[in-house]
Amino acid sequence: MNDNEPGRMIAVLEELRDGQKLQLARQQEALALQRDQFALVQKQFERTERIQERAEKLQDKSREVVAAARKILVLIVPIVVALIAYVTWLIFRR
Repeated sequence: MNDNEPGRMIAVLEELRDGQKLQLARQQEALALQRDQFALVQKQFERTERIQERAEKLQDKSREVVAAARKILVLIVPIVVALIAYVTWLIFRR
């Protein structure tokens, strides 16, 4: 070993330590970014879930309206046909 090797080893070790510190700092930044992105995704998921629930409620209401309209149509069409026939009979009777 010569006199310069311990100093050189210390310099290499310091470089390794500095590199590890830099790597840790970058990992912390990456983790913070991932946390922010996860929070954003979670908010978007919750919003999507609320929108989906509202859409399902609207579909249920629409289904009820269509069913009611069909029932009413079954009642009204025969009445309208009967009235048209009656008015036609009245017109041609004279």
